[in-house]
Amino acid sequence: MFFVGIDIGKNNHVASMMDESGKVIFKAFSFPDTSDGGEAFFSKLSSYSSDTASFEIGMEATGHYWLAVYSFLYEKGFIQHVINPIQTDGWRKGKEIRKRKNDTIDSVIIADLIRYGQFVETHLAGEDLFSLRNLTRFRSYLTGSVGDLKRKVVCILDQVFPEYQSVFSDIFGKTSKEILMQFPSPMDFEEIPSETLAELLARLSRQKIGNEKAGRLKNAARHSFGITFAQDSFTFQLKALLAQISFIECQIKDTDIEIASIMEKLDSPVTTITGIGKVTGAAIISEIGDISKFDSPKKLAAYAGLDASVSQSGEFEATHNVMSKRGSPYLRKAIFQAALVASFKDPVLSVFYQKKRAEGKHHLTCVGAVSRKMCNIIYAVLKSGQPYVPKA
Repeated sequence: MFFVGIDIGKNNHVASMMDESGKVIFKAFSFPDTSDGGEAFFSKLSSYSSDTASFEIGMEATGHYWLAVYSFLYEKGFIQHVINPIQTDGWRKGKEIRKRKNDTIDSVIIADLIRYGQFVETHLAGEDLFSLRNLTRFRSYLTGSVGDLKRKVVCILDQVFPEYQSVFSDIFGKTSKEILMQFPSPMDFEEIPSETLAELLARLSRQKIGNEKAGRLKNAARHSFGITFAQDSFTFQLKALLAQISFIECQIKDTDIEIASIMEKLDSPVTTITGIGKVTGAAIISEIGDISKFDSPKKLAAYAGLDASVSQSGEFEATHNVMSKRGSPYLRKAIFQAALVASFKDPVLSVFYQKKRAEGKHHLTCVGAVSRKMCNIIYAVLKSGQPYVPKA
């Protein structure tokens, strides 16, 4: 059996190989992240054995750069192990007294770690879960982008029409956005009669608002204290930002449809838990992957970074510990969002939340405690495959 370690890079990878006795067969074989590079590496291995079962290949889960190599070798039928870089760091400290670190040393250390077998392998999700993880992380990026754009819109409005937010409490509602697209500055409202503006508002809001709101808008525009110089540049930005927001919001809806389609196929019981819908559930199960890699709910909580950090030195031990936030930020965010709902909607968790509040704990501290309880529920539901039934 040969043990191969690959140090993953962005454009080039470095491989080393040793046999069962630990003898280095070759080291520092560099190959580019291309199809030709992959074939060159395959030819290098084939020169030692034509049987792919003769090799165990290890690589670190370094960003997303390892995926192409893994996919190529998977198609060739190789045995592969994807490991967390933290484990190789620990192995390096035990092997490298001089604390050296380079591509060649790293590839040899990975091969040696695989040879000894003293590692915890990163469990890779199936195609559906992998797709869900891609989609939910993309959705998180989109919603973050919308948030950034909205903050920029508010910044511009504060300068050109600061009174607008007193008229529309939700300036990013459908009616408000359309009004801003047509009338991005206070001066634009001077050119439209009150009756026409009222009719437009009524049509956009499906008759929910009209004359009263039109009067307030006209009055606010008339007495606005917004800046008037270089106004065209501000209104141009405002309209462009609003158009971007609308476009990305459509992309979010399309992403939700894709997520819902996969979730329907998987039919996961995670969505039976209070506060967990299809999107939140998709983020949770895709970030967790195979639940069997956790042998307790505490380890799941730690993976999500929802466990409490410990501060201790000598005889001192902190009495107030906060959330560690060491794990997956996507999983932590999804569970926390679900806990926000469950704290008031779930018959069991809401009682627990109120108990913590009665102890004088801050709202977010209590939701954090509910999040850890939710880890227990998620763990039990995914382990058993049975729907959640709250026991009031």
